[in-house]
Amino acid sequence: MLTHWFLAAVHLLAFATALASVLARGKGLRGLANTGPSAVPSVLLADNVWGISALVLLITGGLRAFGGYEKGTEYYLHQPLFHLKMTLLLFILLLEIQPMIRLIKWRIALARGGALDLHKAGFFARISHVQALLIVLMLVAATGMARGIGLG
Repeated sequence: MLTHWFLAAVHLLAFATALASVLARGKGLRGLANTGPSAVPSVLLADNVWGISALVLLITGGLRAFGGYEKGTEYYLHQPLFHLKMTLLLFILLLEIQPMIRLIKWRIALARGGALDLHKAGFFARISHVQALLIVLMLVAATGMARGIGLG
């Protein structure tokens, strides 16, 4: 019982951390037009927290859905809100591809003392804000699942 509670608590805290960090990354990226490269380290820190929280979400969510800690795999696979939540997750992951690649390039450039290409920072800020909205929608779906609400 304590394991169930612990996994649920960590999962919810990871949602909160993911939301805060992706919003912070978006705000930082949006601000790069005014601040220039000096703000890149804070963007990369927010991105690191976002990545770690996403990993924690995937691990705890996988354990809860398929590890026998919650209602069981059968429940989740037949729950329309679970499918909605996984679809939203897929959109978040697909949206993350371009920012992830660019931020990896920034990390490499910083390590080598090279110049940073910041011209897409505003675009990546908008992606981060869309991802934040998708996280909120995932939370809404999760609360419905927790109460056994279906869409059909």
